[in-house]
Amino acid sequence: MEFKLYKPPEEGELIQFKEGKPITPDNPIICRIRGDGIGVDISPAAEIVFNAAVERAYGGKRKVVWFDLLAGEEAIAKGLDPLPQETIDAISYFKVAIKGPLTTPVGGGYRSLNVTLRQVLDLYCCVRPVRYYPGVPSPMKRPDLLNIVVFRENTEDVYAGIEWAKDTPEAKKVIEFLKNEMNVKVRNDSGIGIKPISEYASKRLVRAAINYAIKHNRKSVTLVHKGNIMKYTEGAFREWGYEVAKDEFSGITVTEKEIKDGASAEGKIVIKDRIADAMFQQLLLRPNEYDVIATPNLNGDYVSDACAAQVGGLGMAPGANINYENGKAIFEATHGSAPKHAGKDEVNPSSLILSGAMMFQYLGWTEVSDLIIKGIEGAIKSKKVTYDLARQIEGATKVKCSEFAREIVNNMD
Repeated sequence: MEFKLYKPPEEGELIQFKEGKPITPDNPIICRIRGDGIGVDISPAAEIVFNAAVERAYGGKRKVVWFDLLAGEEAIAKGLDPLPQETIDAISYFKVAIKGPLTTPVGGGYRSLNVTLRQVLDLYCCVRPVRYYPGVPSPMKRPDLLNIVVFRENTEDVYAGIEWAKDTPEAKKVIEFLKNEMNVKVRNDSGIGIKPISEYASKRLVRAAINYAIKHNRKSVTLVHKGNIMKYTEGAFREWGYEVAKDEFSGITVTEKEIKDGASAEGKIVIKDRIADAMFQQLLLRPNEYDVIATPNLNGDYVSDACAAQVGGLGMAPGANINYENGKAIFEATHGSAPKHAGKDEVNPSSLILSGAMMFQYLGWTEVSDLIIKGIEGAIKSKKVTYDLARQIEGATKVKCSEFAREIVNNMD
């Protein structure tokens, strides 16, 4: 593929995707976006860890070839659009990318680049594993009981971005239509947003969640929704989820209702559903009863962040955006860009590093993923951690972001 803005690496090979899984060469080209704000600190730290883990796992027989792309403030500084078309094209062509946080202006400015990337590349699954790493400060008595994977639908719901500001001609037109054609009263000074949830997108999200549960020996998939109020969007999501389980996984899944009626759950994945607000209580009070969670977009945002808070915060939470049908995937830090900390070499790079561990697992390089996890666990156990953890851990030694990366590498042995 030809580019005007970029010069792709001369070495390295394309990652292929066949029969539902990536085919990873020994020298894959992986796209990389540094990110805004603290991206300047955490991306180099993550590279230290990634390259060391690959070297230790394969002794030089395998190597990642990084392809740096522009987005966000770095692109704007070069006189480009916040998200250049060639950045999108490169990720689409090379299939896999990892990125730091990108700033989203509140209110005005440009639209979220994170959301745009997910939608234009149709990365319909936001996958957020949340688990506890021993030694990480937590407000919970038993944070170790929480070990879930959130599958958040990525392309629809209020995140579709179908909205119009108060007093705009478009908002007035929609309000008049609702009033005159649908007999629905909306205040004239309202901003208007539309919440689409489709059968197609809902079913492919739940399908991916169940397949993940099968592959990783998970025990249940819970559909989280607000269907008691939004009956034809989130309520429909629930119904479509059950339909997927029944029609496509009938020999592998069983519902809670069927269990109550006498069916056996042995050797099967239990399909549950919970109303969103009740689920927040459940994840606090009975977290060990939940495993894989499948949910529309907005609920998934809330749930994944709330769960991350139970195990140490977003600094310890990885994330990925994946299309399991064509193999395209972006792995990303789940926190913000924190510009006031940028360039100080002080923040915790764990979210991006753990997202890299997810990426290597996705690519089939599980040895690399295991080494990264081992390194992080060892670094936390050693109590040589960044300031956010050090201030909460008795006897800890505060280290810089880059020093923490090297501590992770030292603990891979």
